[in-house]
Amino acid sequence: MKGIYVLIVKINKTISVNIGALGLLVFPEGLYAYVGSAQNNLELRVKRHQSKDKPLFWHIDYLLNNEAAEVIGVYFTQGDKAKECKIARLLEENAEPIAGFGCSDCHCESHLFHAESFGFLEKYMQPLTMQNSFNGRR
Repeated sequence: MKGIYVLIVKINKTISVNIGALGLLVFPEGLYAYVGSAQNNLELRVKRHQSKDKPLFWHIDYLLNNEAAEVIGVYFTQGDKAKECKIARLLEENAEPIAGFGCSDCHCESHLFHAESFGFLEKYMQPLTMQNSFNGRR
């Protein structure tokens, strides 16, 4: 499967995390959504994000490496890199962007957003579960 994914991340307490070139950022407790794309093996990319045992490469890796951060849901849709930025703009209209996060290869303000809820994403994307992604549906 390939396309665009949004990780819903729960942060259980306020944390400070060194996010590579962005430096030290403070993340208040709450829900966050991270937009990414995988033009090959979306399922493996999501599985990688959920692992704590990985090299730190993307901004999101640094955040998810913290014990207080956990992926609690995933949405996906088919699309190319341009659609990833469209989803980011949609999130920006409905949530608070974390400036510069995850968007070093585009012109978006951010690809990480903080809000009380991200249920509105169901209008635009479908939930990704381990069953529908890892049981032969590609």
